[in-house]
Amino acid sequence: MLSRVADTLYWMSRYLERAEHTARLLDLQLHLMLELDAAALEKRWERLLISLHIPPPPTGKTDSFTMTHWITFDPTNRNSLVSCIADARENARHVREEISTEMWEQVNLLSLQVKDAEIETIWDDQPHVFFRTVKEGVHLFQGITDSTMNHGEGWQFIQLGRALERVTATAVLLKTHFEPQIRYQDTITEDYLEWIGLLKSCTAFEAYCKVYTAQLRPDRIAEFLILNPEFPHSIRFSIDEIHRALQAVAQSTENKRARNVNRLSGRLRATLDFGQIDEIVGSGLHVYLDTVQAECTQIHDAIYQAYITYPIDELVS
Repeated sequence: MLSRVADTLYWMSRYLERAEHTARLLDLQLHLMLELDAAALEKRWERLLISLHIPPPPTGKTDSFTMTHWITFDPTNRNSLVSCIADARENARHVREEISTEMWEQVNLLSLQVKDAEIETIWDDQPHVFFRTVKEGVHLFQGITDSTMNHGEGWQFIQLGRALERVTATAVLLKTHFEPQIRYQDTITEDYLEWIGLLKSCTAFEAYCKVYTAQLRPDRIAEFLILNPEFPHSIRFSIDEIHRALQAVAQSTENKRARNVNRLSGRLRATLDFGQIDEIVGSGLHVYLDTVQAECTQIHDAIYQAYITYPIDELVS
């Protein structure tokens, strides 16, 4: 596979995952704002911007209407929802011959649905419907991809993009919710709504309750979202997906640099496989999450070195 094609598929997948994540967090934010006072709502908007790597709006306004427009529709915001969808569609256009017709039609449809929407319209006519359309549109694209595309190198790079984006997003989300002073063993009382919000931000509330019951404890929430091997939005699950995809790509190529990226992903996977939440919390949850992010950055760089930006002499040698 051409390195250009692999790179384009990889970023198409990352942008779509980022758009779905943004829609999910915004939808929940607008649901929760009815339960919060002004100070708590402003804090949640600030935390949302941090978790999405988005700077405050240049106008300086922090009301819900302005923030929703800035995060969703503003074209000058490179991480806005519409920008992510547009970038995903553009990447798909560049590899039109590598993806199925059904995939192209779905990403096109999603792009048109987002492009035709306006903040004034969705604000008056239930914004939750709009964000659900985006979430379901990305989920449908992922399902169509699995059903209509050969599960070869191209498909593996799509899985890599989605999983790496999800690990990073989940790690940042956890960092913004877990303050250093939190007593992890205590039962949650006054911040009950906030912890429910964190679980729902990862579509994890029902899955968590089936594992731990409805008793919310910070240590159990952290354990579930970091170490659970069966939940698709946990960090461990996504790292397993990354490692499997990299092994599959390595088996189909004879790239000498594949060994390094596989070693990095395998090391991170082993750390999560044998991780214990007590040890993670004891050594500092924020430090642990920073380490996971740093190692994911190393994996990303190693993917580029092995498959995207390798020297031409290695290809012909």
